[in-house]
Amino acid sequence: MWRGLLLVDAPAGAEDNASAYEALRVVWRELGRDALPRIVAITGIKGDPQPATWKIILEDPNGSGLRELQVADGRIDSEDETNRDMAGSTEGVTIDMSRLNLDSSGAYAVASHTAQASHANFATADYILRPDDHGEPTWIVTLRSRSSRPVGTIYIGANGGTVRRTEGMFAGATMEDVERDYDQGDARGVIGSAKRKIKRSFHRVQEEAQGVFERVRRSFSDFINRE
Repeated sequence: MWRGLLLVDAPAGAEDNASAYEALRVVWRELGRDALPRIVAITGIKGDPQPATWKIILEDPNGSGLRELQVADGRIDSEDETNRDMAGSTEGVTIDMSRLNLDSSGAYAVASHTAQASHANFATADYILRPDDHGEPTWIVTLRSRSSRPVGTIYIGANGGTVRRTEGMFAGATMEDVERDYDQGDARGVIGSAKRKIKRSFHRVQEEAQGVFERVRRSFSDFINRE
């Protein structure tokens, strides 16, 4: 599905595929609640808007490394060993589930709004949820074109819904601009103006994303405790 203008207020259950929260509920049901505090990362690729399969990486209860669970069709359909590099997380750091207020469906809503503001069209979304350098759970959503080329990546705080940074979006200057401003210094020419414009656009999108977050906010603690 090719996306430009997107609806961001669709209910979480509107997708055919499971959200990340629903995949975590499968892990809880099959492995027990004690498995949740051991999770270090959650990933899914080719979401349209949600992926068909979620991979959940967690610490082995015996302290013998990491395990990767594959969740699809409402069950764990495979389990294997993996390594810390594949998880992309720091040793000993797990996702603080009490600070999760954004499901993958909500992360998609925030990311798609950001893409719309940047005039970026995309077809699918890849998802990573993991702690950042400060231990805060963060969604990393990479939007891709029909040919699977990366269109842009949005980093979203999973606790407060803040768009922390973007990659490949809000470009504001061409190579011709760079050459024209070479002798002027980028603070005075088109480049300086473009940088200021990009900065203003990004801050505006941050503010708008907060409004989207308030509409799609979903506490994981509330979600799992309703079971």
